[in-house]
Amino acid sequence: MNTRQVNPNIIQLLQRTDTCTVSNAIETFNVRMRNEGYIQRDARCIFPELPPVVGYAITGRIRTNAPPIAGLCYYHRQDFWEYLSKFPSPKMIVLEDMDREPGIGALFGEIHARISKALGCVAYVTNGAVRDLEGVKAAGLQCFAGHVSLSHAYAHITEFGEPIEIGGLKISPGDLLQGDEHGVQQIPYEIAERLPGTISSILAQEAELMEMCKSPHFTLEKLNAALNKSQSWSPRLEVH
Repeated sequence: MNTRQVNPNIIQLLQRTDTCTVSNAIETFNVRMRNEGYIQRDARCIFPELPPVVGYAITGRIRTNAPPIAGLCYYHRQDFWEYLSKFPSPKMIVLEDMDREPGIGALFGEIHARISKALGCVAYVTNGAVRDLEGVKAAGLQCFAGHVSLSHAYAHITEFGEPIEIGGLKISPGDLLQGDEHGVQQIPYEIAERLPGTISSILAQEAELMEMCKSPHFTLEKLNAALNKSQSWSPRLEVH
């Protein structure tokens, strides 16, 4: 189990900064390819009006299209809740639906949302389905899912605590994730503590550029100078 944590100030920064700005900041460090590090498909934001969420990943796999070998109730997995409770908060539950057609049924509804919130979770991520949307939203749990279903069908957890993959993003237990209306991305631990200064600089540069665009004195020469200035500031690390 990955027990790495970041300074609480980093968590608070990510909770008030949109994912697009954070993605721009991550790109300046050149620690990964620009088409990596985020869920590219299979999971859309269910409650786009909610603010960004940040949490340490709790991973697992589910199936919904056939009954489990043992156990009847889809939320009676005391071992999973005990495992989840060992991680630091905030947490994001990330479950890969392994059925050939993901989303036949939904593991997560209001009951799971309430239990998860009580255990320090802020979001649920899956390529499968969610249900009880009003109840889940009332519980304050953000969701990223590929489908919505009225039934839990035969939803059950098959395994947990192993690396999984959703929408091209490989996620391991303890990974730091951020999500909002735009999607979900992984925050690299190696540059997390350096994000505040980078984000601040990016926001300042963008504000300056937007003010210039609104100015009656806007010219292409001024635009070119501003764009060159924004490109000149860029901390670099080697791609791993």
